[in-house]
Amino acid sequence: MENVQTEEATKQIYSGAQLLIHCLQKQAVELIFGYPGGAVLPIYDALYDAEIPNILTRHEQGAVHAAQGYAKSTGNPGVVLVTSGPGATNAVTGIADAMADSTPLIVITGQVASPVIGKDAFQEADILGITLPITKHNYQVRDINDLEKTIAEAFHIATTGRKGPVVIDLPKDMTLKVTQADDAKQIVSLPTYQPNLNPSTSQIKRLMAGLQQAQRPLLLIGAGVTAAQGEWLLREFVEKYELPVISTLLGLGIVPTSSPYFLGMGGMHGSYAANMALAECDFLVNIGSRFDDRLASCPSEFAPHATIAHIDIDPAEIGKVIQTDIPIVGDAKVALEHLLDYPYQKIEMTDWQELCQSRKNNHPFGYDRANTSEIKPQKVIEIIGEITNGDAFVITDVGQHQMWVAQYYPFNFAKQLITSGGLGTMGYGIPAGIGAQFAHRNRDVVVFVGDGGFQMTNQELAILNEYELNVKFVILNNGSLGMVRQWQERFHQNRLSASVFNSQPDFMKLSEAYGIKGTRLVDPQTLTEDLNEAFTYKGPQVIEVIISSEEHVLPMVPSGMPNHKMIGVEGL
Repeated sequence: MENVQTEEATKQIYSGAQLLIHCLQKQAVELIFGYPGGAVLPIYDALYDAEIPNILTRHEQGAVHAAQGYAKSTGNPGVVLVTSGPGATNAVTGIADAMADSTPLIVITGQVASPVIGKDAFQEADILGITLPITKHNYQVRDINDLEKTIAEAFHIATTGRKGPVVIDLPKDMTLKVTQADDAKQIVSLPTYQPNLNPSTSQIKRLMAGLQQAQRPLLLIGAGVTAAQGEWLLREFVEKYELPVISTLLGLGIVPTSSPYFLGMGGMHGSYAANMALAECDFLVNIGSRFDDRLASCPSEFAPHATIAHIDIDPAEIGKVIQTDIPIVGDAKVALEHLLDYPYQKIEMTDWQELCQSRKNNHPFGYDRANTSEIKPQKVIEIIGEITNGDAFVITDVGQHQMWVAQYYPFNFAKQLITSGGLGTMGYGIPAGIGAQFAHRNRDVVVFVGDGGFQMTNQELAILNEYELNVKFVILNNGSLGMVRQWQERFHQNRLSASVFNSQPDFMKLSEAYGIKGTRLVDPQTLTEDLNEAFTYKGPQVIEVIISSEEHVLPMVPSGMPNHKMIGVEGL
């Protein structure tokens, strides 16, 4: 009886809304990105007295992208709170983006009261059905006593195994009901969800045996390495065996661009050295990449001479696109620990290393540097790389500028590039950059965005002065949907259908309306001086750079072609 009384004494009475906030505090949530509405008013009332700040974005899509920027730059889950109906459906694009890039998110959606669910109530949407294919898991709380357990499970699922978004749909009456809750940490028990972290020892031995027999080995790295916090072990592995290494878009920065072993990004707009290494290697080790179609546009001719080993936390990815000879399911960091523990034996491959380096040196990314009559976007990125010493968090929207950044910015550390990889979401850049700045208040954050993407989510500029955020937004303005136009010019007989903006807002006046300093750059002769001056300004700034509408991203592997069939290679 005494024990029961003592146990009861540790429990407290909470409303559902209060319990939600209490659980978020136990999960060490630093901030919430959200937008209020009727179904979540009890939660916002509880937030009024809470220590967790709500960052009031100007659109629910912006809230999710900001949470993604926070999550990608820290590795911690981003948290989003939106209301029911249109609030939840406006968040769908960001949720799908997070699923595609394995970004850990907790998205809490308001819902109409339980008694009227399914009766077409005001602002009702079947968010469980809508998000089922684009979440790692989703919940709808129908019993207030399940809320504490649900939140603990959601955070566990979002942040373990292959990370991803989890939706918690919370009917309004669940936020008003009262329950007892224990302050003790909630223990998660999910017998049917047990991600395998430990790779097979025998498969690790097979991989290392194959690697030490290879004459032309190659290492391919993706975002799974950073998700596992294995970047330092990866660098050690590369240097120990002196392996040529290439990365996916989301893997940039794991090995510094300046590393003598790094050949560049592979795939559609990858480097000549990287794509030729893929075409000619005899042993390919993929760690944390899913062989997406931007990398492997022609699976039947991908790395045709190679024995392929694939390390991935998600067994569904192994063999899904590319036939794998040595499949290894497990956490990338744990796998790298095993690989580094394997008895060291020097791999002799001098000819291969020299060939890869000669291609890197002789056929770098290039553009018409002699043209001084217009500002070259590649030059803009190179200069900003120098100004920031390659040490800024770099966020991009989607399009040509995204690929130019991948090619020309000197990446130095993991989680440095924050971009929409799998879904390719225009409008991602501005809010994601804001989310990254919230996570890293004392670091440089630079957002590269096109004039098209800028017009999708520029309302989030309203947040900057309110929270004293120092983000530099660089608009590469070519008056077009640049990547769409490039494809139309190259593959659709130059038929520019709906890809040119015949009218644009004045981005400087738009910036001024939000109280943000604006700078427009038009003179190629003073570009370096102008950019240096812009970046000395303390505070948020929109830097619009006028570039040619006819500049293409090169080299390029046309869709459906093997990696070695590139067009526009410098020096060939």
